[in-house]
Amino acid sequence: MMTDETQDLKKRAGFVALVGAPNAGKSTAINKMVGTKVSIVSPKVQTTRTRVLGIMQKEETQMIFIDTPGIFAPKRRLDRAMVAAAWGGAADADIVALLVDAQKGICVETRAIIDRMKELKRTAVLIINKIDLIEKNRLLILTDELNREEIFSDIFMVSALKGDGLDGFLNYLEENLPTGPWLFPEDQVSDMPERLLAAEITREQLYYKLRQELPYSTTVETETWHQKKDGSIKIDQVIFVARDGQKKIILGKGGQQIKAIGANARRQLEQILDCRVHLFLFVKVREKWGDDQERYKYWGLDYNA
Repeated sequence: MMTDETQDLKKRAGFVALVGAPNAGKSTAINKMVGTKVSIVSPKVQTTRTRVLGIMQKEETQMIFIDTPGIFAPKRRLDRAMVAAAWGGAADADIVALLVDAQKGICVETRAIIDRMKELKRTAVLIINKIDLIEKNRLLILTDELNREEIFSDIFMVSALKGDGLDGFLNYLEENLPTGPWLFPEDQVSDMPERLLAAEITREQLYYKLRQELPYSTTVETETWHQKKDGSIKIDQVIFVARDGQKKIILGKGGQQIKAIGANARRQLEQILDCRVHLFLFVKVREKWGDDQERYKYWGLDYNA
């Protein structure tokens, strides 16, 4: 008869940090591997603000992915906290994977990450993403350049959006994560509280719908979460902006903009939560919310980073 201890000897579990320049495809890769949305995705850079754990099981291995904020040159307090969270995620991980956008190659941010990892004497797995968007000859040249950095133990070429090549990376993790018992329940796909995930889903729609820099001046918080008798969920959220003029842009003419944002977010939430969702959005002005310590605690970021 197999005991729990015997089963644990066969199991593996560990943390995998995905780091990279903003918009390299980290969130897309994690969502694809986990099989459901645990991190928001946007064509704009610097979307992810918090470290997100996406959890998946493959045979006897539990893989715990840390989707770190993109690493870039910080200018504001929030920027510094996001970059600190990214490096903190890398420091805590059993395996670090650097995602590089094949089209951008070794950009300024990627060069800074490689140099920092050399300083830390940290090896990493290299994942070259968006390979479907680059000519094969250019891809080979880029791979050779990165290989000469001598910090990568293995190289994988993927298209995270299509899911191509990710199986090879998962097989690698299955063989190389530490042996030991699983760290989370088998059916858990993230450690992010549902209230925070719901706020992130709405924030994602702000990135899609709003022009220029406005999304970076907004944040979303879930104020109430009520499970109704019919199984549906009523969610009230507040979108905080820094100035009154921004409030008008989010509302749109006749409230059409915020209706569209709410409708798109609600559809996403219904897919994730597998139930009917009643989502109500409100917009409030809170000047200098980016310097409010409570916001950082809510996101799990270090205010003093």
